[in-house]
Amino acid sequence: MTSQPTVGVLAGVDGSPESLRAVDWAAEEARLRGRPLRILHAFLWPMLHVPLGPAPMAPPDAGLRQEAERILAGAADRARRVAPGLTVTVDLPERTPAAALIEASHGADLVVVGSRGLGGFSGLLLGSVGVQVAAHAASPVVVVRGEAHESTAASVVPGEVLVGVDGSDLSALAVGFAFDYAHRHGLGVATVHVTRPGRPGGANGRASSGPAADGPAGAEARLLTEALAGWGEKYPNVPVRSTTMPGRPAEVLVEQAAGVELVVVGARGRGGFTGLLLGSVSQALLHHSPAPVAVLRMS
Repeated sequence: MTSQPTVGVLAGVDGSPESLRAVDWAAEEARLRGRPLRILHAFLWPMLHVPLGPAPMAPPDAGLRQEAERILAGAADRARRVAPGLTVTVDLPERTPAAALIEASHGADLVVVGSRGLGGFSGLLLGSVGVQVAAHAASPVVVVRGEAHESTAASVVPGEVLVGVDGSDLSALAVGFAFDYAHRHGLGVATVHVTRPGRPGGANGRASSGPAADGPAGAEARLLTEALAGWGEKYPNVPVRSTTMPGRPAEVLVEQAAGVELVVVGARGRGGFTGLLLGSVSQALLHHSPAPVAVLRMS
C-alpha cells in the first residue's frame, strides 16, 4: 500500500471575497513553511444533474465548468502574486465542499477556508460545512476571519497568537501549534486559562511565575506552568504572556481575540472546554472571533 503524497497547505475557494482572503493567508503561510499550496474548488453541480455547458446562444465559455475553472485560475494567479515562486496546484473534485476538503486534508499541513462564502461554501459557518471540516479534517483547520491588516515596522510590541489552555492533551497540541506559528511569523504567544467565576487566579488576572501556592489558585498557576513547560527553551525568540481570568471560556476568548493575529483552540478539551466536537468555545470563536481561528483535533 503506497502512502498518499503530502499536500502542503490546502485552501478552499469559491470565488467570494472571503475565500480569496483565505487564499492570500494560505499562500503566505505556505511560503513561510516552504511548502506547496493546493487550491480546491468543490464542483457540486454534476451531483445535482444540471447542465454544465453554456446555455443555447450563450458564449462558449459561459458554462458552469468554465466558471469553476476561472475561479481556480484566478485564485492560483492571486496566490502567486502574494508569494512569487510558490508552487501552486489546483483541484476541481466533483464532491460536496465538506467531503472534498475533509478527504483532501489527509496529508495536508493545514486546511484554510474563508469565514463565509457563496456557491458551495454558502453559509460556511452558519451551516454544516465549516463545522464538518473543523471537526473531521485530518489536519488543523484555519478559518480566516476579521479584517486583513499588516504589522507596521515601527510597532514596538509584536503581535500575538492567542491560545486557550485547559490542561487537556488537545490544549497541549494547540500550545505547540501557537508557538510554531508565532516563531515563523515573528509574533508572541498569549496563553489564557479561563477559571470558573469566583475561583481566584493570579494577581490582576496574570498567572504567577513563582512557586505555586496550595489551593485553587496554585492549581491554576501550575496548569499554566505545565502547559508552557519546554516551549520557551524550544522557541527562545517568542515572547510569552500568560493570564488566568474568570468567566465563560467562549466569551473570554472572543473578547481576548481582539487585535491578535491568530486564535488557536482544541476541538475538544476538559474543564471549560467540555463537550467540544465542535462545542461552545470553538463554535463561538468560529462565529464571532475578530481574528483568524485555528482549530486542532486529535488525529
